[in-house]
Order: sequence, then structure tokens, then C-alpha cells
Amino acid sequence: MNETPVKQQNTGAYYGQAVASFAIALAAVGLGIYNMDADGWVRAFIGIAVLYLTTSAFTLAKVIRDRQEVTQIVSRVDQARMEKIMAEYDPFSPKQTPERPAARP
Repeated sequence: MNETPVKQQNTGAYYGQAVASFAIALAAVGLGIYNMDADGWVRAFIGIAVLYLTTSAFTLAKVIRDRQEVTQIVSRVDQARMEKIMAEYDPFSPKQTPERPAARP
């Protein structure tokens, strides 16, 4: 009855492919900016914009992951409470009625 969900973990190949893809994309953009026919300040501006976009993407991914983890923790706590209530509940036990105070004359 106590089923702990298995934490999903990425394979090494998937992780390596993601890192390689990111490195190739960043290098390609850097090479493209370097070879661009424009003034130095234009290339610098585009380079800073790419770096800002990259850090913003990492931050967004982290925020989304953190929010998902909080949701999973809350649902696990609720599930544990429900399992405890169900384990303690006996449908065949006699129901107890609350006692009434004695009537005053």
C-alpha cells in the first residue's frame, strides 16, 4: 500500500546530447556574430543579448522545475495523509454517537 514513486533520472547519453547540443548552438551563434559584417559595437550588443537570453532560459527552466517539485511534494504529503486515514478506518466498527449533556429541569 505504501508505493513510493521511482524518481526518473535521465540517461548519460541524453545528458551528453543535451550538453553537446547547447555547446554547438552557443558556438555557432558566437562564430556567426564574430563573422558578421557589422561594427564592433553591434556585434558586442548581439553577443550580450545572446548571453542574457541564455541566462534567462536557464533561470526559467529552474523556476519551472522548482514549482513542479513543490507540487509533487504537496501531493505526496496529501497522499500520505489519505493512506493514514484509510489504514485507521474500520468500516465494521460500531459507530459512536456523541454524548448529550443531561437536560436541566
